[in-house]
Amino acid sequence: MSAKHQNDRLQGTLDLLILKVLARSGPMHGYAIAHRIHQATDDTLRIEEGSLYPALHRMTNAKWLRAEWGTTETNRKARLYKITPAGRRQLEEEEQRWTQLTNAVWKALRFA
Repeated sequence: MSAKHQNDRLQGTLDLLILKVLARSGPMHGYAIAHRIHQATDDTLRIEEGSLYPALHRMTNAKWLRAEWGTTETNRKARLYKITPAGRRQLEEEEQRWTQLTNAVWKALRFA
């Protein structure tokens, strides 16, 4: 595997996680998204700001997310991200790719 391919898969995995959180939870700000991923993975995955915010920006530019200024649950002003119809289609594609990849790895681990 080339380094670019690995980075593409990692980026795709981050996209998948962000899209899934927003599809299930509704609009959220960046810190809440990262916290939800950390919480949902039993504190295994920690998304750093240096990865999260560029991903959110890229996904907003791709029209998978819409960002609006709003107020958080602690009454602070923040950008809230919401999944768009295009983002829902992307989520479906990413979930299919993830399932294919994990099934292939599982088969290799069992039969290689």
